[in-house]
Amino acid sequence: MARASCLGPAGSYSELAAKRFLEDGGEVVLCRSFSEVISLCERGEVDFAVIPIENTIQGGVLQNLDLLEKADVFAVQELVLGIDHRLAYLAGVNIKEITRVYSHEQAIGQCTAFLREKLPEAQCIFTSSTAESLSKLDAHSAGIVGSHVFAEGVELSRENIADEKKNYTHFFKLVKRGEEALRGKRLFFCAVCKHEPGSLVHLLGIFAGYGKNMTRIESRPIKNVPGEYRFFIELEGDGSDPVVREMLKKARDYCLQFRILGNY
Repeated sequence: MARASCLGPAGSYSELAAKRFLEDGGEVVLCRSFSEVISLCERGEVDFAVIPIENTIQGGVLQNLDLLEKADVFAVQELVLGIDHRLAYLAGVNIKEITRVYSHEQAIGQCTAFLREKLPEAQCIFTSSTAESLSKLDAHSAGIVGSHVFAEGVELSRENIADEKKNYTHFFKLVKRGEEALRGKRLFFCAVCKHEPGSLVHLLGIFAGYGKNMTRIESRPIKNVPGEYRFFIELEGDGSDPVVREMLKKARDYCLQFRILGNY
């Protein structure tokens, strides 16, 4: 039976994604942090790990981009999960008396209009996951959780409270490096270009020269090196294709640092 690690507690969107990846059933191992999720996979204690990598509203999950850059894992599959945020509160609680709202930072950021209009005086407090907010509920506290969550004695708002109703999160299925097959429709990698004018344009020109469409780019500052950045790039390409391999070699030879993070 397959085992998958993901961020807990039970009821998190990560757990829902892990169950989707398991398909025919298996065990979900709930973790307290994304670093623990990945570490279990690196040590071979689970068959794969599941992490969110991007949200259509908030953009990249920056913590996980930074983790992937160094981790001994490889993305082999992607899942796009629709996000439906609901306000959670104890049965019988008067919403007008709520003074604190708990949830993951991204979930709170995705519901700012509702919070500003309906709970303008409430303090927003970040938790490690949306599901963790259920443990914080009391007569004056609410949480933001997924519509799939059920907990005895807890009520959910009837409507999705997100600012943007068409809200999706992209999740990666990660396996330990050495167990991956370089094959898929899209490649994901990170690169550090030379610190000189036009270096990023030159790198992207390599991909354009091979007719490959770039589907995503995001930059992250390099720690302890002010003014320099690492670029996370996704583009169309099958790593088993000899022409794509040639393109990647040219990119690798040009960059100061270059690492393929996934092919899915």
